[in-house]
Amino acid sequence: MSAPRLVSVCVGLPVIVRIDGNDVSTAIFKEPVEGRVRVLAHNLDGDRQADLRVHGGPDKAVYAYPAAHYPLWSRELDCVLAYGAFGENLTIEGLDEHDVHPGDRLHIGTASLRVTIPRQPCFKLAHRFGRSDIIRKFWASGRSGFYLAVDVEGALGAGDEVLLERVDPDAPAIAELMAERAALRADRTR
Repeated sequence: MSAPRLVSVCVGLPVIVRIDGNDVSTAIFKEPVEGRVRVLAHNLDGDRQADLRVHGGPDKAVYAYPAAHYPLWSRELDCVLAYGAFGENLTIEGLDEHDVHPGDRLHIGTASLRVTIPRQPCFKLAHRFGRSDIIRKFWASGRSGFYLAVDVEGALGAGDEVLLERVDPDAPAIAELMAERAALRADRTR
């Protein structure tokens, strides 16, 4: 099996959209960029988060999403999806939520990023896809992606190898954490 690699780097700035009659700021619209991108303490160069109460900050500076999920979502949603569609900054081939644990480090280019938590979808994802059912589908799928903190600033680009450094072999995988959160959410909505 080949080493994991970065297949896309996506950035975007907040925009105002109309959701249920309200103006809402969102940065979910990410677009792939070419070349090397600087990784800064709280985001990628050219990227911003709109609502720092729920996105961004030191533990959610960068959002990674597995490339392997794209064909599954394309079939399930019956549409063609471009990288960045889920609002991720990094689209990674060869790693998913079962492979990474909180505390693990991903060395990409000259940057070092630390896995923190799974992403929990919000209403802005539903707006992005124009589908109210995407939130339920996202939770049920377990295909959450994961947030990263920046331990060492640097630069990275599509095509870079992703080196996984396991830090705590006893930590639960991101997939396990997402399953626990999904079960709690299901209990609350019954």
